[in-house]
Amino acid sequence: MFTGLIERTGTVGKFFQSGAFYTLTIEAENFSGELVKGQSVSVSGACLTVTRNDNKSFDVQMMRETFNRTWFNKFLRTGTKINLERAMKLTDRLDGHLVLGHVDGVAKLIDIKGTATKEAVFAPDDKKLLRGIVEKGSVAIDGVSLTVISVNDKNFSVGLIPETLANTTLGNLKAGSFINLETDILGKYVARLTGYNENKKDSGNYLASLLEM
Repeated sequence: MFTGLIERTGTVGKFFQSGAFYTLTIEAENFSGELVKGQSVSVSGACLTVTRNDNKSFDVQMMRETFNRTWFNKFLRTGTKINLERAMKLTDRLDGHLVLGHVDGVAKLIDIKGTATKEAVFAPDDKKLLRGIVEKGSVAIDGVSLTVISVNDKNFSVGLIPETLANTTLGNLKAGSFINLETDILGKYVARLTGYNENKKDSGNYLASLLEM
């Protein structure tokens, strides 16, 4: 589990398929040396397992499901910059929000405006993901914890402060860029609990019956 507060960025060194897995070598000096084999690390929002590390780089393995659900399947290559965060400690302050590193899908940046502080508007490939996003709630964009400014039935927007733009890959975003999106885990469980689905969009009666129990 992660907080969505990026520790540093890294660079893709090698990327190749090995059997049922994809192996990714990430160059991240002053970061990789502190990792442990078998540890979880967030790579641009995807929770991956460390399989090798030294003081300059580390390897992670990725299942086909992760590869297919993220922008990695189209845009990952040698030299790509990625966001990195180690798993949180239970004794840490939760300064962002609870991020699992389980990417729900990708979204496309359709507009970005502002100077020092920017507002970015994203449209998910799967519009169903918008039901897990609420105004002033939290989302993880390429692993970065951000607050939702607005949301409608087509897209949502978030704010990007100078600190985020300067120290994560989000500073390189431009219209047409794709990001990994993880919606708030709390929203997912609420949707599951209330029996929300596309064939039953009004689950208010079901929720009311739960509250009366």
